[in-house]
Amino acid sequence: MTGKKQLATITILIKDRHAHATDVQKILTENGNIILGRMGINPSRSCVEHCTGIVTLIVEATAKDIKMLTKQLDDFYGIVAKTQIMTEE
Repeated sequence: MTGKKQLATITILIKDRHAHATDVQKILTENGNIILGRMGINPSRSCVEHCTGIVTLIVEATAKDIKMLTKQLDDFYGIVAKTQIMTEE
């Protein structure tokens, strides 16, 4: 039996975009089937190296799959990922 799909946001803080962008992109591509929308910003416009990046995802999947994606991202050194499930479980 599959779980009920939930709507959630995952906010990702990438402490060094140049070092970790490839890792994050690989994980997001592998999980693209659950990602409804994505917005990324560079909060330090004048930054040239070791820049911070923030990516916010809107996802639709089971709570288990959302937590698994968040954990995959959060397990990388230099990346912090937090989830907010918006619908009731």
